[in-house]
Amino acid sequence: MRTSDSIKEIGSALAKAQATMAGAKRDSTNPHFKSKYADLASVWDACREALTSNGIAVVQMTRASGLQEVTVETRLIHDSGEWIEGELSVPVVKSDAQGFGSALTYARRYALAAAVGVAPEDDDGQAAVTARPTAKQTLPGAMNGADVNREALNSMSDEQQDYIRGEAAEVKKLHAEGKSVAEYVESRHMDPEEKMALWALLPSEIRSAIKRGKQQPALASQP
Repeated sequence: MRTSDSIKEIGSALAKAQATMAGAKRDSTNPHFKSKYADLASVWDACREALTSNGIAVVQMTRASGLQEVTVETRLIHDSGEWIEGELSVPVVKSDAQGFGSALTYARRYALAAAVGVAPEDDDGQAAVTARPTAKQTLPGAMNGADVNREALNSMSDEQQDYIRGEAAEVKKLHAEGKSVAEYVESRHMDPEEKMALWALLPSEIRSAIKRGKQQPALASQP
């Protein structure tokens, strides 16, 4: 997280804004599982009025990266001139315009929600039954990439989580056998949210192998 020299005014304004923010409505459908989720527009609807009425603007810009990921920098700017900013990177599922555009939308949604403290509404009472964790009201930067990946997993239904855990187990098995995990993940055609959830379950060396697009040679066994 990066800030202006002082955040006294923006900190106070953000606290007031968060006190009046509603949850983001789950009004979009994941076609793979037919489950509901809060899209970027819903997150904006949940926080825009509270932010603007307290003198806070949001600016989101992309930053170039050599990896197969999209990085979004989110800055909250107060009318006093004070600011707070953080960044979030999301893996790209497919290397084309549609793939990068989809990842950008996901990155903007998660970064905005984390920055201003918006969580999806529990519109069906499922969270009360499963006691899953929800996003905390927090300043940007407090939720890093690992936290966001874990949040993507936690926000899924039991069926979705079982699917992702099964995929993670298969990826780890392929990695141990020295096979191309990058090719396998590409063949699964996961959407960005599913891939973020998968990322939460994979160790760093496997994530690196996927990003590089090739599998590191397996270590030779000792005679």
